[in-house]
Amino acid sequence: MQQRKLGNSGLTVSALGLGCMGMSQSYGPAPDRKESIEVIRSAVERGITFFDTAEVYGPYHNEALVGEALAPFKGQVVIATKFGFRIDRDGRQSGLNSRPEHIREVVEASLGRLRVDAIDLLYQHRVDPEVPIEDVAGTVRELIRAGKVRHFGLSEAAPDTIRRAHAIQPVAVLQSEYSLWWREPEKDVLPTIEALGIGFVPFSPLGRGFLTGKIDENTQFDSSDFRNRVPRFSPEARKANQALIVVLETLAARMKVTPAQLALAWLLARKPWIVPIPGTRKLERLEENLGAVAVELTSQDLREIEHAASQVAVQGARYPEDLERKTGR
Repeated sequence: MQQRKLGNSGLTVSALGLGCMGMSQSYGPAPDRKESIEVIRSAVERGITFFDTAEVYGPYHNEALVGEALAPFKGQVVIATKFGFRIDRDGRQSGLNSRPEHIREVVEASLGRLRVDAIDLLYQHRVDPEVPIEDVAGTVRELIRAGKVRHFGLSEAAPDTIRRAHAIQPVAVLQSEYSLWWREPEKDVLPTIEALGIGFVPFSPLGRGFLTGKIDENTQFDSSDFRNRVPRFSPEARKANQALIVVLETLAARMKVTPAQLALAWLLARKPWIVPIPGTRKLERLEENLGAVAVELTSQDLREIEHAASQVAVQGARYPEDLERKTGR
């Protein structure tokens, strides 16, 4: 497995990470716990050293799952988790909360669930407009000095917020959605973090499964599947967006790879400090995703992908309005 440095932070991880959220929520009923542990441990055996979770996934269940699965590999892997949401007594997400005292409480609880002495990478999950980012960064700086956190990250933050946070405590990593069907970060986020020496971790690099080519307008999602709420996954949008899949499938067939591998290889070719974190619950999908690391795209390949993709106007918003309002702050 190739290794990559996430910006100037000194944080080195496998070229692909594993997003673990789907093992606990968002994509229908959670799989058997033993199966998820097997997938996570198989990822380690295959060279993946970077795992992504959050307290709100579940809530709490995902951190505990990741902690149990990775306990035998202590010191060999990098675990990223997140704070920033208020969770009520019934386990429901009920708004944002990045108050300093809450951050400290979350870190103590996450350390226990993850079974670690220090959190390798701690993200603010979403920017809280009620708490100055300087206070957030300052609190994480204190936790780093106390040895409870090693690196600070932000998720879905805007350039000005990134710069303000970075001035207080260096931001090691920014995590945001980025893929062939969501390229908004290219406008001002990627130039900002490149200038500051910050690594980039794209989540949903396969478009929540759409870029695998396995989803069309006739696909039926489980009633609990988050994608039922996403405008981009309405049957009409899925039908219109098949044009992008045709592009991917055509190019992938010529290169003798799968659409998923091509989509991930495109991301890996963008910058050497980009580490995508595709999520999966299945060993066969894990194997397929890992195959992307060996795909070497030439400059001509990249030009062809760019040209073909630019001819397709992706339809539908990536989030429902209530969730979109929490991004890009």
